[in-house]
Amino acid sequence: MTAVNGPTVVDGGQSANSEAPMTAPPRRSRAGRDLPAAIGVGALLGAIILVTLFTVRAAFTVVVGAAVAIGTVEVIRALRLTGRRIPIVPLAVGAFVIPPVAFLGGLDGLLAAVLVTIAAAIVTRVLGPSDGLLRDLAGIVFVAAYVGFPAGFAALLTGASQGSFRVLAFIGTVVASDIGGYAAGVLSGGRHKLAPSVSPGKSWEGFAGSVLACVTVAAVVVAWPLGAHAWQGMLLGLATAATATVGDLGESLLKRDIGIKDMGSLLPGHGGIMDRLDSLLCTAPISWLLLTAFLH
Repeated sequence: MTAVNGPTVVDGGQSANSEAPMTAPPRRSRAGRDLPAAIGVGALLGAIILVTLFTVRAAFTVVVGAAVAIGTVEVIRALRLTGRRIPIVPLAVGAFVIPPVAFLGGLDGLLAAVLVTIAAAIVTRVLGPSDGLLRDLAGIVFVAAYVGFPAGFAALLTGASQGSFRVLAFIGTVVASDIGGYAAGVLSGGRHKLAPSVSPGKSWEGFAGSVLACVTVAAVVVAWPLGAHAWQGMLLGLATAATATVGDLGESLLKRDIGIKDMGSLLPGHGGIMDRLDSLLCTAPISWLLLTAFLH
């Protein structure tokens, strides 16, 4: 594997130093992860999220902004491997700003921040070479819509009444989807593949585990401490299992089309930031919509 501009590219090459001493590879689980590293990184990220979320909620939106800015850079670098000239600075800065602006300005602030980000990126690109311009402009809109825009809905959840617990319901259910799907897939052997041409590791057994975990966690968190009905939490859980899976498969399809394994290598055991954000970003808008409808 060779890291090129962030993404991990499969090149099939051998080490340049064939006489270098062999080192033991990191211990991996049956599903292919470096499980100790993945657990450690996940625990650290969870601690950062919980501390900011339940102390200074505005600080949480800054953490979200930093994460989506890095994720934006990862996506752009991956797309640049296909020959696209997508400007990094306006899209990354916009991605960082979008969540705090949405937190302070609501839905109107979110839409305005996204439009300004796209406009700034388009102007930057138009001032460059003319060849491939339309393709690059489409790429700009895709990056903003794929990363920055949905992240704003997490900030909208944060700014609402009981915002910390709304975000906890959203993130906790997505995490339950990941853990439930992973555990069920490994324990069952994952014999019935969900989408083998896109993500060979995904199985129907894992999806069933994801649904069960999502429904259970969402029912509990929505009923307490948010005070809504458990059946509403179950609906949120079903929707999250679907959107989290779609988000995961969507990123897998993008990576397969580009020809990379991971969006980056920043998080040991996980890959890049976008390899953790994919399910969250796809789920954030539907979580905001449902929790806004359920909670008055």
